[in-house]
Amino acid sequence: MKQGFEHETPLSEAAVAALQRVRHDAPAIGEAWLLPSPKDSGRPCSRHLARDWWKRAEELTGLGHVPGLGWHGLRRKFATELKQVSLKDLSQLGGWKDPQTILKCYQSADEDSMRAALAERKALRGAVGG
Repeated sequence: MKQGFEHETPLSEAAVAALQRVRHDAPAIGEAWLLPSPKDSGRPCSRHLARDWWKRAEELTGLGHVPGLGWHGLRRKFATELKQVSLKDLSQLGGWKDPQTILKCYQSADEDSMRAALAERKALRGAVGG
């Protein structure tokens, strides 16, 4: 829960299958955190540790740090890829309390989407004769 906004997000079929494989390989009794704290498996890992893992992954790949790329970069990509979804649904999927946050901070215009919108407009205009 972040900023008093508790929500549940449905998982994709691929995510469910992956989690079922992990649960089969390492069964836990009852509920368990997907990313547990290394010091206390009954608690989630901290955002600071997740950030450290990201930095370590950058080092291990040898690709170096890319400004703007990180956990929020993934959220921006998610919001942009799903811009055709209603803001209400996208807010719930991404855990955003206010849909305006998506428009102000996360979605980006992209050429493919703009070209698709123009093609759809052209098709619609052609369908009504003009």
